[in-house]
Amino acid sequence: MASRAPRVEYLAGFRCPLGGLAAGKPRVLCHGAEVFLSTGSELVYVYDQEGRLLTAVYKFPGQVWHLELLALRRALYVLCAQSGIYCLSLDQAGRSVSQDGGDGGDSQGTEDEQDGSPPSSVIPVDPGACVLPDATLCAFTILDDVLVTLAQGPTQWKVQLFERPCPGEDPRPGGQIGEVHLSSCTPTAGSPGEPAAPRFLPVLCCASPPGSRAPHSSRGFALEGALFGLLFGAGAALLESPAILCGLPDGQLCCVVLRTLVTSRSAPGDPKALVKILHHLEEPVVFIGALRTEPLAEDVEDEHSDCLVVLGHHGRTLAIKASWNEAGHLAPELREYRLPGPVLCAACGGHSRLYLSSPSDLCVVDLARGGSPWDPAQPDGALGGLPSLLCPTSLSICSVVTLSVSSRTPEGGAELLALSAKGRLMTCSLDLHRETPCPTSVTSANTGQKIKELLSGIGTVSERVSSLKKAVDQRNKALTCLNEAMNVSCALLSSREGPRPISCAITTAWSCLQLQDVLTATCLLENSSSFSLDRGWALCVQVLSSSRALDLGSAGSAVTYTIPVDQLGPGGRREVTLPLGPGEDGALDLPVTVSCALFYRLREVVGGALAPTDPAQDAWSDECPPDVLPEQDGVCLPLSERTVDMLQSLRFPSLAVPPMQALGPLSPAGDPIHTFLGTCRGPGGQLAGPSSLRAKYLPPSVATIKVSTELLRAAFGDGHAGMSLGCATLQWLLAENAVGDIVRAQALSSVQGVAPDGTEVHLIVREVAVTDLCPAGPIQAVEIQVESSSLANMCRTHHAIIGRLQRMVVEQAARGSSPPDLRLQYLHQIHANHELPCPEWDLCLAVSPRGTC
Repeated sequence: MASRAPRVEYLAGFRCPLGGLAAGKPRVLCHGAEVFLSTGSELVYVYDQEGRLLTAVYKFPGQVWHLELLALRRALYVLCAQSGIYCLSLDQAGRSVSQDGGDGGDSQGTEDEQDGSPPSSVIPVDPGACVLPDATLCAFTILDDVLVTLAQGPTQWKVQLFERPCPGEDPRPGGQIGEVHLSSCTPTAGSPGEPAAPRFLPVLCCASPPGSRAPHSSRGFALEGALFGLLFGAGAALLESPAILCGLPDGQLCCVVLRTLVTSRSAPGDPKALVKILHHLEEPVVFIGALRTEPLAEDVEDEHSDCLVVLGHHGRTLAIKASWNEAGHLAPELREYRLPGPVLCAACGGHSRLYLSSPSDLCVVDLARGGSPWDPAQPDGALGGLPSLLCPTSLSICSVVTLSVSSRTPEGGAELLALSAKGRLMTCSLDLHRETPCPTSVTSANTGQKIKELLSGIGTVSERVSSLKKAVDQRNKALTCLNEAMNVSCALLSSREGPRPISCAITTAWSCLQLQDVLTATCLLENSSSFSLDRGWALCVQVLSSSRALDLGSAGSAVTYTIPVDQLGPGGRREVTLPLGPGEDGALDLPVTVSCALFYRLREVVGGALAPTDPAQDAWSDECPPDVLPEQDGVCLPLSERTVDMLQSLRFPSLAVPPMQALGPLSPAGDPIHTFLGTCRGPGGQLAGPSSLRAKYLPPSVATIKVSTELLRAAFGDGHAGMSLGCATLQWLLAENAVGDIVRAQALSSVQGVAPDGTEVHLIVREVAVTDLCPAGPIQAVEIQVESSSLANMCRTHHAIIGRLQRMVVEQAARGSSPPDLRLQYLHQIHANHELPCPEWDLCLAVSPRGTC
């Protein structure tokens, strides 16, 4: 087709994001020597090809999605994302833009690569230039004095017609002259009250009949009469009414006759009857155009397109043309082709040629069937007007994100205006002669140009090879990390009993942080396996506090801490210390459950490997983008869990505590009112605070638990030989407290501790005999007494003791010991007596190795 490679000439370079420009949003239009360009950002550039300089830069309030140029009226219409349509008069720009406060600093957003001349100052567009404010608009087109828009509703696409507002006029809602709903659409996820940007923008254009003289925008075209009547009906052809073509992201190609849509306002009927579905590509429509495939007859002057072309995102192409069927009647001929994809952009040029760009190449295809001129009055013409196969011809230019056919077409050739993913504006001159030209003499100028083209091609290939190599390395690394994560998961899940290859030990201690005593939990993560915990692994520690004992309406709260684990090799350890309380109110809700788990974030490791390998494929990649992975998608492996109760949180200042436990003030210093009350002492140096008054005038709350000595001796075994049973029981209760070893060394059977809120808790353990419970005689038991001036702390301590005894009973019951013969009626009477309110609770637990009474 093209006998030799195109001549590429770079005009200017524009700033683009780090990953390159994404296809779908950039636009480039040309009219004579003027080029109107947007890169998908808030800026619109006006570039002069003849002078090789940037003449104006307009800054809009949002991302620019679409441009339309009315050349005869010298007006540029711009669609901004989630804002609306703006109109700029190119002759009188002062009516639409405000040049006051132009920021020259933003002029560095572009650079002229040819002569280095500085660009113009950025001109902010005045909000008054918005002629149609609507945050749901996704596409628009212009035909004469009619503005056609396509908006995305919650469930349907909506086509609206407005009287085209002129620059400087104040638009009114009454300017709408027609409306119709199209097929349903899938709403995109966005923040509440703010619609999200669609991944694929719809395509909207106008097709005019041959007799129409109405000026149209850059996306409009005129179709031959036979094809126009077959597509849109005889009524539209007789009325000479233009038709609106809509290509939707779901693949539907719909049409609406403009005049029927206008009259539907005065004579309403079935809205669905106004919409006609021409075809379904089964993939997002990215381009609609028309071209001439047949040579003109000698007596025909006006050149109208005789073939409608529709392109899908993945390369599926539809061509529609009027042809004679076997019965000798005019019928539309539809052919589907498969071209290289994904399609980034496309354009229809003269000489029946279609240009389309993919991430790897810019191609040109010819839709001419060849032969003599086609006469629609002759039914014996050829049956098929379209080629059975399209053969793309490579132009050796990759990553073109937007394309336009220049109006300055040379004789026997074509000139394309293109914008690459790197932000380079270039012209591509093509020689469209079918015959291969004779060799010409080699000149120094030709040699230099050829070398320049070869170097440009080498640079493009080198960039692509580097990008592909980086993508391959990234995916190999992600696969290695996933394999390591799978090994760690299998090792942990297969070792539920016995020592685990990766463990996390939880210990508690009191510390002084910012002049306040705080109970902290230390989680020691130890890797005893042969695997390494690298990027993507995190230690998740959840702290779940119970509801307050005296506040029945309050609920427990959970806080989760996530700590990244980087480079924890075999034998490595990682220690994390977290505060448990008390909070700002000075209260510590006990018990508190601390749970540790390993979490592997798939997004952090796999997300980068799923990114497009080419910057131009950012919005059009066939592969799964990182957004497919949910935010919390990953692998969670539980490690350990520990419940911190009142017995573990008590402090004993009267005992010889290690230096780490010897803290200064015992009461929390977080409440300034309590601090003030503590300084107000009455006569005799006595405290006047509410806690002191309660302790002075009210007796302490007391609870007792009696446990059979038989159960305790069976549970302790020989571990506490040589000491009294009371001392052994107290040591067992405080085994998880820091003073457990001190109680054992000093053989204590009673201790006085301090709760987290500063109130005292007294633990007394002694051996007693329980009568009237067993017919055989008294039962030897151990009595555990809890005293505290705070009813809440007494209940928390009692709850902690009962929990330990219940676990002991379950363990001993598995050994098969039989309980003694107890008098259950007497136990029921004791329980009924203690249902009455009393400051002293005496709970008798005659506990055997099998049960509790």
